[in-house]
This record gives sequence, structure tokens and C-alpha cells, in this order.
Amino acid sequence: MISMSERIRSFIAIEIEEQGVLAKIIRIKNSISDLGLDIKPVEDENIHITIRFLGEITLTTLNEIKNILNNVTKIVKPFTIGVKGIGAFPNALRPRVIWVGISEGFDNLVAIRKYVDNEIMRLKLIDVHRDEHEFSPHITIARVKSLRNINKFIEFYQSYKDFEFGVSPVSKIKLKQSTLTPRGPIYKDIHVVNLM
Repeated sequence: MISMSERIRSFIAIEIEEQGVLAKIIRIKNSISDLGLDIKPVEDENIHITIRFLGEITLTTLNEIKNILNNVTKIVKPFTIGVKGIGAFPNALRPRVIWVGISEGFDNLVAIRKYVDNEIMRLKLIDVHRDEHEFSPHITIARVKSLRNINKFIEFYQSYKDFEFGVSPVSKIKLKQSTLTPRGPIYKDIHVVNLM
């Protein structure tokens, strides 16, 4: 049971529902892991698209976020995303984050994010993490610790920057809790909204 004063580290996410697409993402992630890079791959079960990182929020704010998500169905119905290519932030030559890209369904993802941001501002949910970055939907598959063997990644990137993973339906949006552990984060669904 969560107390009223406790803060919950949380985020809003969309998962890859098409198992064939998810399997390809995992295969690419594992291939990158085998290059001998100094990276921390994302655990298979944690692969997702982050719509909005919320940070450490109170139970009151958490309940407001649930209400916001319940209303997302007014602006978006079930849709599909195209998953294509790999890339890196800030770029492939000096990567800090390695990602898989989104080629279709972009507008719906942006609409959800914009709606959530506007509602957070309207409701003055001041404990929500402020995100100044422009929203760029992607699927993080690894975090880079150092540039060791980076040339191997650059070669891999050149081969897979336009790789077609396929399309995946989006029928749910999730509010997730993130518990940090020495072995990596553990995610748990707090609230699930069906877009039907």
C-alpha cells in the first residue's frame, strides 16, 4: 500500500504489442551487445516507448495522471506504429543512448504527449519532472557507458539504420512505476488504459 506522502518514480509508456517486432528489436539489441561495446542494454521485458517521464510524484499527482490517461481515449483511438532503423542520441559517432526508431504513428504519439503535457500544466502538477527536450518518440535499447569499440557500432549502424522491424498495434497506454535496483530498473504497471 502506497502512503499519501510516499513518492512514486513513474512514467507513461507504450509497449511493443506485436511479438514478431519485439523479437527483432531484442535480436538487434543482442547483436549490438555482442560487439564488445561498453553499454548497458535494456532488459527485454523493459523495452517500451516512453511518452512522458514523470519523476518522483505524490499519490495525489499519480491519481491525477490516471485521470488524464483515462481521457486520452477522447483524442486517440487504437493505431499502429511502424518500427524502423536504429540510431543514437546525440548521434552515432558519439552515442550515449542507442535506440530503435518510429516511422509511422508518430503523430498519434506526439498528440498523446502534447495532451498529457497540457493537462499537467493546466492542473499545475508541480511535482512532475520538467522535461525541456523536444519529444522524439523512440525505443531505447541500450545506454552507452564509454566509447570503447565505437567503430564497431558505427559499422553496425550503417548496416541497420534503415532496417524494417515491421508494424505493431497500439491498443493500450500504461502508467508504470520504476523501482531502481543495483541490477537495473524494475517496471510495474500501475494503471492501464485501453484505447478502444
